[in-house]
Amino acid sequence: MGKKSYQNYGKTFRKPKRPFEKERLDSEMKIIGEYGLKNKREVWRVAYALAKIRTAARHLLTLEEKDEQRLFQGGALLRRMVRTGLLSANEDKLDYVLGLTTAKIMERRLQTKVFKLGLAKSIHHARVLIRQRHIRVGKQIVNIPSFLVRVDSEKHIDFALTSPFGGGRPGRVRRKRAANGGGGGGGGDDEDAD
Repeated sequence: MGKKSYQNYGKTFRKPKRPFEKERLDSEMKIIGEYGLKNKREVWRVAYALAKIRTAARHLLTLEEKDEQRLFQGGALLRRMVRTGLLSANEDKLDYVLGLTTAKIMERRLQTKVFKLGLAKSIHHARVLIRQRHIRVGKQIVNIPSFLVRVDSEKHIDFALTSPFGGGRPGRVRRKRAANGGGGGGGGDDEDAD
């Protein structure tokens, strides 16, 4: 008999039932290219999270309109969707939750936001900046590209204070060039991760 595990974790994604469906493979590659994802698992993770949200909404819709559980849990679900920016404030019915798509969640990722705000040259550059700890949300440095940005945090996305881009000390290459008397010109934008 195996040891009982007390670790608190669960599934975060679900593999597709049919591994070689051309339409699905093509649509996944399109999403990966458009949002600069690392692998298919990132697409499946979003699809799984969306499926769980939709399942909860579908269950609540089967209950009566005035049911206590539907009013309480439905309200909480809608508030959470509005706070994360997946629904607008005037979309206050559970039917709108069923209309959510993976693209809507992908648009809320920090990686996409950094690129759309013009802090990065490309969607891939945005991912690198986040992983190398150049981006902060509010006062907190965030190095998770899949971080879902809340509506109220959106205007606080900026370069970290310690980053060379945000007025911190220059990067390793620029410091080396300055020490050798070559100045900081050219491609001195390479920095160390720390």
